[in-house]
Amino acid sequence: MASELSAQLRNETGKGAARRARRAGQIPAVLYGHTVEENLHLNLPGHETFLIVKDNPNAIINLDVDGEKHLVLLKEIQRHPVRRDILHIDLLAVSRDEKVEVEVPVSVTGEPAPGTVVNLEIFDLPVQVSPLEIPEEIVINVEGWEEGRVLRASELELPAGVVTTLDDEHDVLSITLPEEMPEEPAAEEAEEGEEAAEEEAKEESEE
Repeated sequence: MASELSAQLRNETGKGAARRARRAGQIPAVLYGHTVEENLHLNLPGHETFLIVKDNPNAIINLDVDGEKHLVLLKEIQRHPVRRDILHIDLLAVSRDEKVEVEVPVSVTGEPAPGTVVNLEIFDLPVQVSPLEIPEEIVINVEGWEEGRVLRASELELPAGVVTTLDDEHDVLSITLPEEMPEEPAAEEAEEGEEAAEEEAKEESEE
């Protein structure tokens, strides 16, 4: 479902105009794509925009630009390297009947067989899908899966209308035994090692 947002056209470009917009509580943005004749430089309302994009990397927005409607896909967010606040946003104008390529987060539910662990090979799944059908996440249920089970891209259960662009044989997830950690030396062995080192140092000092 698309979110609703209003934007203002920004006639000025450059770092100075962007800084002024941010001081006013707005987020500089650019809108581009085959459904617009030329790139549009915009100012987005800061708080409302943050609420839409904070948990949705593929947000779809019904954008009102001075009374003109656009269906847009969130493409990129530039953040401050320290404060992490939003500095700039790229928006892609799309149409309802086209397919877009996005990456959808992958999550795991359920518990595999006792003593095994889940190895997720793909954290974001590349897919092709209609803009209005982009899922928030792809959920994989591993309840009861045994050690040695491998899930490949061709075996994924995807929502209707969603197609992954991964090769069919690409590993997405596997169930394995946990890696064994090397055992720490026993206390006595550690003490013997320290004593040997001290003895060696003493002999070298006497030579």
